[in-house]
Amino acid sequence: MLALAALGSVALAASAAPEAPAPASSMASRVLACTACHGKEGRATPEGYFPRIAGKPAGYLANQLLNFRDGRRSYPQMGYLIEHLTDDYLREMAAHFSALELPYPPPPAPQAPPAVLERGRALVQQGDAARRIPACVQCHGPAMTGVAPAIPGLLGLPRDYLNSQLGAWQTGQRRAQAPDCMAEVARQLTPDDVSAVSAWLAAQVVPGGGKPAAALPAAMPARCGGVADVPVAVGAAGAAR
Repeated sequence: MLALAALGSVALAASAAPEAPAPASSMASRVLACTACHGKEGRATPEGYFPRIAGKPAGYLANQLLNFRDGRRSYPQMGYLIEHLTDDYLREMAAHFSALELPYPPPPAPQAPPAVLERGRALVQQGDAARRIPACVQCHGPAMTGVAPAIPGLLGLPRDYLNSQLGAWQTGQRRAQAPDCMAEVARQLTPDDVSAVSAWLAAQVVPGGGKPAAALPAAMPARCGGVADVPVAVGAAGAAR
């Protein structure tokens, strides 16, 4: 009995011990500066401003790091951290965060009235053909969890972050590789559209652990920079002729 008790005490002590720090040479230790804003292991919560990066498609994360470094996206703290890093190193960082499979927290309570949420849902799932606004699901996937390797999911993100990014595309503060399809879409949205879409997206549960789909069920409605391998509908803007 004494021996069993001693073994139990050892097991409890081991389980209570703090996590060993990552080796200094590992990518986990090298990206600790990222977690100061994006949260432990890049799992930022919907209550904050900074977006989650854990589990996002590696190609998308790499494209965004390149965009920050090369000035297509503007955020001084990000630019300062990565301005001297090579393409290959940025892709290693992206691969590290992309490989992290971590649970998403529940979404916050809806932050808009039902009519506004319904307007957001309709734009996300159906778009508005009369105003040349494609449905978000046409590019970001039916589950809105993104598509590997380079299209991001839009769920599990803070409403304020979604609002600010759509606004940044409208004003040119955020840009992507040409052709910049998101800038074209964002410019068609009114302020009320932006508020409705971000409110609806931020209130949704993230399905399937947030894993990106392997492929879209149909061709994209427009050619987008950074995702050249994704099929585009015939006659779509930017499609090959």
